[in-house]
Amino acid sequence: MSIFQKKQTEQTAAQTSDASFGTAADVEEVMKKYDRESNTRVWEGVPKQIIRGLMAVFSVYSIYVTLFSTALPEIRLSVFLGSILIMGYLNFPMFKHHVRPNSMPWYDAVIMVLGAGAFFYYALNAERIIKLSLRASKEPLLLVVGVVGILALIELCRRSVGLPILCVVGALLVYTFTQVKPQLVIYNLFYTTSGVMNTPINVCAKYIVVFIIFGAFLERTGIAQFFIDLANSVAGASAGGPAKVAVISSALCGMVSGSSVGNTVTTGSVTIPMMKKTGYKGEFAGAVEAAASTGGQIMPPIMGAAAFLMAEYMGVSYAKVAVTAILPAVLYFTGIYIAVHLEARKLGLRGIPKDQLPKMSQLIKKIYLLAPLVVLVTMVSLNLKTMQFSAAVAIGVAIVVGVINKDERLTLTKLIDALEAGGKGTITVAVACAMAGMVAGCITVTGLASKLITAIVSVSGGHMMIALVLTMLCCIVLGMGVPTTANYCIMAATCAPILTNPAIGVTTMAAHFFVFYFGIVADITPPVALAAYAGSAIAKADPMKTGLNATKLAIAAFIVPYIFAMNPAMLLVDVDSAFQVVQIVTSALIGLFGVAAALNGFLYRPIPVLLRLALVAGGLGMMIPGTLSDVTGFVIVAGIILYQRAMAKRQAAV
Repeated sequence: MSIFQKKQTEQTAAQTSDASFGTAADVEEVMKKYDRESNTRVWEGVPKQIIRGLMAVFSVYSIYVTLFSTALPEIRLSVFLGSILIMGYLNFPMFKHHVRPNSMPWYDAVIMVLGAGAFFYYALNAERIIKLSLRASKEPLLLVVGVVGILALIELCRRSVGLPILCVVGALLVYTFTQVKPQLVIYNLFYTTSGVMNTPINVCAKYIVVFIIFGAFLERTGIAQFFIDLANSVAGASAGGPAKVAVISSALCGMVSGSSVGNTVTTGSVTIPMMKKTGYKGEFAGAVEAAASTGGQIMPPIMGAAAFLMAEYMGVSYAKVAVTAILPAVLYFTGIYIAVHLEARKLGLRGIPKDQLPKMSQLIKKIYLLAPLVVLVTMVSLNLKTMQFSAAVAIGVAIVVGVINKDERLTLTKLIDALEAGGKGTITVAVACAMAGMVAGCITVTGLASKLITAIVSVSGGHMMIALVLTMLCCIVLGMGVPTTANYCIMAATCAPILTNPAIGVTTMAAHFFVFYFGIVADITPPVALAAYAGSAIAKADPMKTGLNATKLAIAAFIVPYIFAMNPAMLLVDVDSAFQVVQIVTSALIGLFGVAAALNGFLYRPIPVLLRLALVAGGLGMMIPGTLSDVTGFVIVAGIILYQRAMAKRQAAV
């Protein structure tokens, strides 16, 4: 679990009164099954305290380096990756089973020392190696050091991230070795900034790590429970209230969580049993939580690690990326909210009694918990300082807020816990970024990107829609089991340039958001839908049915990217007027309602098959840019809504 740690899952599980799921052990078991970050070694006593100290020191060191270091990138990143290898092997066993307390096999210690030693050796000799340039590829010792470092990273990736990304890396490495001399491949991947130390790991060490630490501190202020209580107060009493609470709370919690599975389990341990009690089927309840939790990564202001990479790849400020993401995120969560409401009306479900809900007057007293987020957003949006400095200040504010909050007082132990969680949460992200750097390095050194562009443009015949569909399929396939960060880096290096090719004509911002969205929805798209499967485990429901339901609920994520690819005004790009944005958003919302109603099959009364098909056509028509398509779609959707309402009234009168 990357941001939402074990203590929070214990608190949320304790609040659940559903007998089928509610203990901290249940939560931990689900996390270990679907989230590799939770499959860690068990340390007790003195060894545990030593490792906790190492993690905390690493977090403090990372904040210091990102704020003040002027060292060469090769030195700074080598030390960073060497530290990641030490922490990684101390935490992740070779296999997730047969883990004994305070046990680390000798071969793990050897791999850890050799792997970290390779990066530290490079850091100590960086200036000499840089001066050698390509001649370094002819020195046997340097080649051995490079091979050892790369292999140690690959093995840690298998343990902490998973096999899917290694399949991509392995295939590209095999291809690269057949095209380029092996010694040049090792040199480029290990000793230059076009391989392991490419843009992804640089962004991770510079920005992502400090925001992960910020998220860990923010969590310990008690803000997750505040978000859940706020969602309950706002929507709990309405029809099907618990499902709407899940959507709202997951959107809010997802703002500070980079893990779809972690968010699903943390908030889901509270919301899923509530939904089942209200009357929702288990597979639907698990799907609601999974779809909403996955969408947390596209919810500003903190959109998961990939958003920082987007800013770096496109050469724009993070604030611009966050602002650009607002409208698509609103459409995504509105689409889920509409689907949940329609299901509640279909089943005749009621909300939670008001006397069982948190009082808004009590929640207002805790509004100060939002101070760290407000400070962060203000500093980033006004460009008062760098992103990492803004995050560091927000960490300081979070500490103050934690000290003030008497219900969740931030003690010295909790402070160290936060630093430890930040260090541990960085491991998998950093390893995924390193692997993404290797992918980018292989693509660069072989010229594969230009070959892919030529092939896709040729297959699509220059038609934008065909190119978008092909790109979508690539993102979903590559994203199955691959972290969002790595998936985005791979797609940004391969498919985004295809879409921005003049023959296709998608704007840079739209192209990168397109691959970002479809990389994320892989977490709820069967057959490898980890977030959906985690939700199904809590709901005690069929995993595949939960995954299919989650895909239906998140239909906006499959449609909205096509809208902003064809009409970037939704991303506030090339906007002629505010009216244009309002028109696009309004038509998209009505269109989403039509599609959601068609998929649900209920609107005042059951919808006949032909009318459902017409609703899909009308809804999609409203999402296609153009006045004629909007008007036609509106007439169809509005006509069916009015017809269904009239038929329901007539049926009630009989």
